[in-house]
Amino acid sequence: MKKQYARILVGLGILGIGGAIVAAMLFMGTHNIAVLNPKGEIAEQQRHLMLITTLLMLIVVVPVFMLTFWVVWRYRAGNKKATYSPEWDRSRIAEMIWWLVPLVIIGVLAGITWVSSHRLDPYRPLTSEKSPVTIKVIALQWKWLFIYPEQNVASVNFVQLPKDRPVNFEITADAPMNSFWIPQLGGQVYAMAGMSTKLHLMGNEIGNYKGSSANLSGEGFADMKFTARVGTEADFSEWVKEVKRSPAMLNAATYSALAQPGKEALPTYYATTDPSLYDSVIMKYMMPKGTMPAMHHEQE
Repeated sequence: MKKQYARILVGLGILGIGGAIVAAMLFMGTHNIAVLNPKGEIAEQQRHLMLITTLLMLIVVVPVFMLTFWVVWRYRAGNKKATYSPEWDRSRIAEMIWWLVPLVIIGVLAGITWVSSHRLDPYRPLTSEKSPVTIKVIALQWKWLFIYPEQNVASVNFVQLPKDRPVNFEITADAPMNSFWIPQLGGQVYAMAGMSTKLHLMGNEIGNYKGSSANLSGEGFADMKFTARVGTEADFSEWVKEVKRSPAMLNAATYSALAQPGKEALPTYYATTDPSLYDSVIMKYMMPKGTMPAMHHEQE
C-alpha cells in the first residue's frame, strides 16, 4: 500500500514539475504563441501583465496543490500514526492565512487592473517623437480593407507599418460585428457597423505578423486573415510608391464590388482612394433605411 501511494505521489510531483517547466517555456516565448512572443510596445506590456497576474495567482494555486498532496499522503488509510484533530479548523492563525493572503492578492490585482486599464487603453495615443500614421480599417465579408488617407492609397488583407512609429487605427465594419487583432503587436478592438473605434499600436521589430478576425460571426470569418508587415521608413515609403503605380482606384463602384461577400486569395492594392469612403460607410448605418450617403465615383 505504501509503495502504491509513493508512486502516486511521485507521479503527481513529476506532472507538477513538468507543467511548471512547460509554463515557463511558454512565457519565455520558446513556443510560437503569438501573444507570448510580442513584437510591439503594447503587446510587450500586455505579455508582462499576463505574466505578473499569473505569478500572483500561483501564490495561492501552488500552496493549495502542495497541501493537497501532503494531506493525501499524511492521512492515507495506511498511516496509523496520523493524529486525528477535528478542531483544527477553528485556528485563528489558519483563518488569517486563508483569508488575508487572497485579500492581499485581490487588492494587488485590483491596483494592477486600474493602472493597466488606463495605460493600455486602446484609445490612448502612444508617446513618440515621430508623427503617427493614420490607417482606416473597414471589416468586410470576409476581408479587411485598409485605407491610408494621408498617402491616398489602400490595400486589402495587407497592411504596411513603419518600425518604431505609432500607428493610429480607426476601425469600423460594413458587415456583422467583428474584431480587429494583430496578436504580436497588441490587443483586439471591435469593428462595429455605424461606429468608429480606435486602436494605437507600434511595431518594434521588422517582420511579417499575422492578423485576423477575433470574432467569429458565421461562415467565412475563420479565414478572414491578413498580413501586417513592419519595415523601415524607407520600406514604407517604397511600398507607398509601388502601390501608387497600381492601375486600380478605390471609388464607389470598386468599393461596391469589393464589399460583396467573398474571400480575397491575394492582397489587392489601390493607387487612389475616395476620401469620403470611410465616413460614408459609417453614415450608411446611421441614416434612414434605404438611403446611402453620396460617395465620389471618381477621384477628384
